[in-house]
Amino acid sequence: MAAKAVIRFAILAAAMTIVAVPALAQTSDSNAGRTKTDCSDTTGAATADCPKDDKGGGAGGDQGAVVLPALIVDLFPNPPASAAPVPTPRPSAPPADTQAGPPAGGPIVSPTDLVATAPRRAIAGAFVPDEVLVTVDGDAGAVQQIAASFGLEVRSQRQSRLLGTTLVRFGIPDGRPVGTVLAQLAADGRAQRREPNHIYSLQQAAGIVNYAFERIQLDSKQASGENVRVAVIDTGIDDTNPALSGVIADQFDAMPEVPIEKRDHGTSVDGLIAGVGALEGMAPGARIYHARAFEDGRSTMDVILSALDWAAEQNVSIINMSFVGPKNDLLATACRNARGLGIILVAAAGNNGPKAPYGYPAAYPGVIAVTATDAKDGLMPQANRGAYVFISAPGVEMVAPSGAGSDVVTGTSFAAAIVSGAIANLIHAAPERSADDIEKALAATARDLGPKGRDKDFGYGLLDIKAAEAAKQ
Repeated sequence: MAAKAVIRFAILAAAMTIVAVPALAQTSDSNAGRTKTDCSDTTGAATADCPKDDKGGGAGGDQGAVVLPALIVDLFPNPPASAAPVPTPRPSAPPADTQAGPPAGGPIVSPTDLVATAPRRAIAGAFVPDEVLVTVDGDAGAVQQIAASFGLEVRSQRQSRLLGTTLVRFGIPDGRPVGTVLAQLAADGRAQRREPNHIYSLQQAAGIVNYAFERIQLDSKQASGENVRVAVIDTGIDDTNPALSGVIADQFDAMPEVPIEKRDHGTSVDGLIAGVGALEGMAPGARIYHARAFEDGRSTMDVILSALDWAAEQNVSIINMSFVGPKNDLLATACRNARGLGIILVAAAGNNGPKAPYGYPAAYPGVIAVTATDAKDGLMPQANRGAYVFISAPGVEMVAPSGAGSDVVTGTSFAAAIVSGAIANLIHAAPERSADDIEKALAATARDLGPKGRDKDFGYGLLDIKAAEAAKQ
């Protein structure tokens, strides 16, 4: 490259996504090795394990060796339960955010109601092997009674805004399997929802010029997300990166007891959404509310729920979730209630290959599932497929901020960031547009890339933001 090049390219040494599946579900990926990806070893579970074209399908699995990277089969579905209270929707047009937000690199807020009695272990396997997550109908006394009755220990408890109830992380000190404890807890009516503490993984596949503006019909000179609030749930970030100067309105650390070592993924996602300077994002001027919920590419359900609750309290219009994991009733409820608040949810469809089971939260109703395409509108080979895929966006070999510099990145994570930034443009242009209206406009105006109509590879097709803006009602 020329010595005067503005952007320094650095190829990531290894992929970030680490998830676990039963050993028998692994298959080899013929595309591995051609580019550095976070799904280089496998293409996911066998076809027989994949959900059909509805929004259902199990997820979960039992603990096993850490492999790269497929999804998880849920062996512990809960019996039907009454839905948690849905929060009152926000006004369709909240007061304009005309005041400058906190300075870049603002204070990092930690949970104040998280009562931890045991340190977190390293994240590995399909779920934390000695923990369960339970929503409890009752006060702190009821929580302690449940713990005593079932031989559990209370590792954390807090009031969840999006779940509308108390969420407790119980530890299993005697080595009983998670499935056994979940079945035992079903006998106590106060234990309303019971789930494994599933593990989720970021969807990066690392790999020249950011071609996204051209492909999605967004004029870079006109692009603006000024004062639109966007929450990002991801790794820590390097807020000293020039591309994030003045971009970060606030930060929250959902796992403060875990040292921050990796900052590349979150920095790239924030930069693609609202970066400034040489690495300008899709929506310059947008206010990023960044929740750190991942380390070494992995997180657990309780940490993600904490980040989602914080995001919902920031009056954001969009939540970007560039991660994938198993189906989980608690996450489904949180997403449903966030959408009930009028928040637009954008998620990565997944990088686990065409035979992988559905990726969540992308596959939940009301979540915009984004797959990744290249500069010629070809589908990323490692992308998940399925009827839940909603829309396509550039996500293959794009330049993005990374750590203190820049990198070439690939993955549905980054395609999701492009869509979040594009939607911020729509909201800036017409703040009165509802989440439903924007979702319908994206679907109606996407440029068809696969078989006619919505398909399992490209969804409705390639995002066309110019057409979507013109389609406003």
